[in-house]
Amino acid sequence: MMRLLLVLGLAMLSGCASLQPAQAPTVRPSHPETAPFEMSGRVSINHQGERHTAGLHWTHRAQSDEILLLTPLGQTVARIYRDDSHATLDDGKQRYQDADVESLMQQVLGWHLPLAGLHQWVLGLPVADVPAQTERGGDGRVSLLYQDGWEVRYLRFADSQPDSLPSRLQLNRENLQMQLLIDEWAWIDQVMH
Repeated sequence: MMRLLLVLGLAMLSGCASLQPAQAPTVRPSHPETAPFEMSGRVSINHQGERHTAGLHWTHRAQSDEILLLTPLGQTVARIYRDDSHATLDDGKQRYQDADVESLMQQVLGWHLPLAGLHQWVLGLPVADVPAQTERGGDGRVSLLYQDGWEVRYLRFADSQPDSLPSRLQLNRENLQMQLLIDEWAWIDQVMH
């Protein structure tokens, strides 16, 4: 009996060892405009000479967004949430609320990011039905996007495929610059690694 348990245990362990973790996506899905995603990385904001950096975890769905800003140790410093009816920003001390994220960020921070377009830009795409100018590199991927008063520079991609996901981008508008370094991507129905 003991020998049978040992053999079963070894078989289970060898089966577990052969399981490979799911590969993090490196390319856009077939319908990126409707694909819910999670991404983690780091963000650096330079506004009027003041620089702020934070870890970032963003969950995007068509009906809602949740952005967590994190310390280097992974503790949540602020939570930004939006749905179709309102937006909130909770910094652990106070909770702010407004009709949309852009107005809320302007009220609390004095600047805003265009969350309505940002979910497309981080996928390397312009927002549909909004005039845009794009420049492409020799590899065919977008390298520069001008839309809605913003300049979006694509500095690095996850791999060399034409529909590769961006892994580093920079957004500029007037006296605001944001650098976004994306470490991990996942579609909502996949597990992040």
